[in-house]
Amino acid sequence: MWRGSVSPYSGGTVPDLHRIPLPLAGCRPETSIGRRMARSRLLTVWLPVLVWAAVIFTLSSIPSLSTGLGMWDTVLRKGAHVTEYAILGGLLYRALGREALALAVGIAYAASDELHQHFVRGRHASPVDVAIDAVGLAVGMLLGLRLRER
Repeated sequence: MWRGSVSPYSGGTVPDLHRIPLPLAGCRPETSIGRRMARSRLLTVWLPVLVWAAVIFTLSSIPSLSTGLGMWDTVLRKGAHVTEYAILGGLLYRALGREALALAVGIAYAASDELHQHFVRGRHASPVDVAIDAVGLAVGMLLGLRLRER
């Protein structure tokens, strides 16, 4: 048996004719189902999280979201916070599969979003908004848990 090659399949029971020379052994494209499934999971599970986080970031970049409706304006904006973070909470729970980790990541993102708003003209950072976002995350995770139990 020639030691200058390696069997890509059976560890030495394949004739030399079907062996890949050692310098090229690591260059062969991976075709295993496990790698394809990992890539597919990455796209189907994490891409929605990243897209939704980008939507939140984009909304946070708008200088003023005031509707001029007085108290209703505040209610609508806080309701929007809960809704957008409920969606993020459900997506994070789906991606991470663990409640505490999904909540921690979501709260960290909410805090970074408030920090981002601090630098947007016409917006301000508020710890109260982070708390409201955390409520939204919890609601979304609970809904995700209910759907997972079905």
